[in-house]
Amino acid sequence: MYAVDLHTHTRFFHGRRRLGDLYDPLGYRLVAASAGLRGLDGVATTNHDYYTEFPDSLGVTAIPGTEITTTRGHLLVVGPDPPAETDPGELTPADAVALAHDRDCAAVLAHPFRNSTVRDVEDLPLDAIEVNGKHPRTRTWVERIADHRDLPVVGGSDAHYPVEVGRAYTAVEAPELTPAAVVAAIREGRVSATVDDSLPYRLLRGFYRKIHERKRQLDRPEAATPGVGDPPGED
Repeated sequence: MYAVDLHTHTRFFHGRRRLGDLYDPLGYRLVAASAGLRGLDGVATTNHDYYTEFPDSLGVTAIPGTEITTTRGHLLVVGPDPPAETDPGELTPADAVALAHDRDCAAVLAHPFRNSTVRDVEDLPLDAIEVNGKHPRTRTWVERIADHRDLPVVGGSDAHYPVEVGRAYTAVEAPELTPAAVVAAIREGRVSATVDDSLPYRLLRGFYRKIHERKRQLDRPEAATPGVGDPPGED
């Protein structure tokens, strides 16, 4: 069994691609160092709309990935050969999933209740759905979608700062920790999501919730509000 954070970023800022490319190698080493301290075996580097190859570092396995900005929200593409670059907002969710599968990667629905309507796309052949480290209180809804679509649930921190790495991660049952083995485990359901509920992360999640609520990025269905209100079963 391996512990892998399937959603990390090697920079804490968006835009300024040239500067970011210079920073990414350092950013990755900081992510790997944090993952090692948290006892993780691997991290998927899922920067927004581009992939950079990183070597294994500090005893942590680097899993290739990218976070594609589709026309309706974000999809994680994780596996041996993610696309080197995609145009933000150009691919539909179906296009992004097809691209992932063409490249032998898993397609994972990221933070489905934040700034996304990908979950509403019918017959989308996803491989998994994510419990996101910024808003794990939505887990009840995530599991409902997973049950309805017969999908496994994975965990990813969505870390943009190294200290956030591992606040949500995925237990991967595999004979070895390789990109292909991770994809196979996801597709066969040999994965489960774990969330760190310690006080520092609870406080940080509250901070993110206020930010995303102010930006109107959190959904407000007629039922209890995922990510903002209390999910069913919570007081």
